[in-house]
Amino acid sequence: MLRYSNRLPILALIALALLLAQGCGSNDEREEETVSAAELYEQAKRSMDNGAYDRAISLYRQLQSRFPFGRYTEQAQLELAYSYFKNFEPELAITTLNRFVRTYPTHPNIDYAYYLKGLVNFSRDTGLLTRILPVETIGRDQTHAKESFRDFGELLQKFPDSKYAPDARERMLFLRNAMARYELTVARYYLRRDAYVAAANRAQYIVENYQETPQVADALSILAQAYDKLELDAQSEDVARVLEANAPEHPYLTGNNKDNDGWLSKLWPF
Repeated sequence: MLRYSNRLPILALIALALLLAQGCGSNDEREEETVSAAELYEQAKRSMDNGAYDRAISLYRQLQSRFPFGRYTEQAQLELAYSYFKNFEPELAITTLNRFVRTYPTHPNIDYAYYLKGLVNFSRDTGLLTRILPVETIGRDQTHAKESFRDFGELLQKFPDSKYAPDARERMLFLRNAMARYELTVARYYLRRDAYVAAANRAQYIVENYQETPQVADALSILAQAYDKLELDAQSEDVARVLEANAPEHPYLTGNNKDNDGWLSKLWPF
């Protein structure tokens, strides 16, 4: 009995400490629960505006969890996507935007959702080299470039008068030229390695799909050369006539047919 009595104060102190800890936790939880949707949104937006994207993401997700409905939650989803984008988490940004488009198709800022999708894909996989050189997407996988082009095109189709439309058009022009130049780089690669059928197919693809880009003339010259190597003389002459009608000063016609990629072509595995 004496030994049991000596332990009793210790056990009581432990129990009291646990009760106090639980009480503090409950107070903290109650304090969190008293924060309104508006206050939580303002905290998140302030963090986003200050570039604290990790904290902004955490707060926006709390807002969506605690207040799944309402105008703050709707706008928070857009800003959460932007925060993911700025925090270099493009997959989460795209997933969030797709969910926003499905859930709020008539939202006043729905055009921004389409624009931001294009922007996320436009900015993917931008490394140090492409920041330095004016060849942003040459020699790189074109999947995200094509997705971005499609996203911006969807914005222009659905919201031609959107305030984001002018920028989207400029980016689409850039992407179109970049994708055409990529295809041209691949066509040159095949031509240099005597893969004439593959070179002709790539060049033909440029002519058919990227009209009015600066790369069409070079694509025609590759097509003419490939046909010539394949001993398709009539086809080669036809292509040469088309090239002469559209670019009479082209090096292929003047006999100065240099590799227009120059030293840049050596940077890529093409």
